[in-house]
Amino acid sequence: MRPHPGVRAALLVLLALAAGTWQSSRAASRELAVAGARIRVDFEPAAFAGEGVAVLEWVGRSADIVRGYYGRFPASSLTVRIVAESGDGVQGGTTFAHPAAFIRIRLGREVSGRQLQSDWVLVHEMTHLALPDTGEAHAWLSEGLATYVEGIARVQAGNRSETDVWAEELHMMPRGLPQADDRGLDHTHSWGRTYWGGAMFCLLADVQIHEHTGNRAGLQEALRAVLAQSGGLSSDWPIERVLRTADAATGTTVLEELYARFGDTAVTPDLMGLWKSLGVTPSGSSVALDEGAPLAAVRRAIMRPR
Repeated sequence: MRPHPGVRAALLVLLALAAGTWQSSRAASRELAVAGARIRVDFEPAAFAGEGVAVLEWVGRSADIVRGYYGRFPASSLTVRIVAESGDGVQGGTTFAHPAAFIRIRLGREVSGRQLQSDWVLVHEMTHLALPDTGEAHAWLSEGLATYVEGIARVQAGNRSETDVWAEELHMMPRGLPQADDRGLDHTHSWGRTYWGGAMFCLLADVQIHEHTGNRAGLQEALRAVLAQSGGLSSDWPIERVLRTADAATGTTVLEELYARFGDTAVTPDLMGLWKSLGVTPSGSSVALDEGAPLAAVRRAIMRPR
């Protein structure tokens, strides 16, 4: 999750105030190096099993997954503050880029190694660092990208199965379709439209870019170009500049054309037809992959590590 611009300043003040009281005799800072990026982890090692060794491995693994997708980690330095809470699992996070890259994440004291190995939250939060701030009206792009990229990046890194990602999309992405009174992605800010409507936009863009370029490029190459030219979340870019930069990197106009359709208008694409063309069909609680489907090569190219 990324805070809306209207509340960012207030949150930063609260974080600054909290920083003065957070430190205790139990708190510690550890520094990790991931492909040239410095990641400082502030946490209480004694709050977790094994003095937090698995927690540090989780942070490093998540950063490496994001680095793999973007070709580099999207910030030269990052502070990850882990707040220990009751219970287990990864309980949520928030990402900031001003005055420096900072992620605050809540982690259950009883979190298991298996939960950390399969976690999506920290990869999602780190992905936010790669996109310029395009403003509150376009939160669907930031959250949709993070939702969509998380699964693919983890597949490319060997941290998640391809069938698991497609099964989740079949189950969750229809929640991103427009409902009654929808006025397009820029004007309809429900949870479903913001996260899964944005992810749907990204899926459509990824498939179309691959089709237009004969699988030479996809959304991944477009996003790498945006990161390289903008520096990521620390920059404020209008959405038109983001999409124009992304399209230029692939030699297409896919993203700009999709935005012209989806930004101000309720558009309901045929998701089931698209998945069938990609060779993704429901199979119980999972999916089956048809390698003879018309767009099976596109599906494979999307998931292939770069």
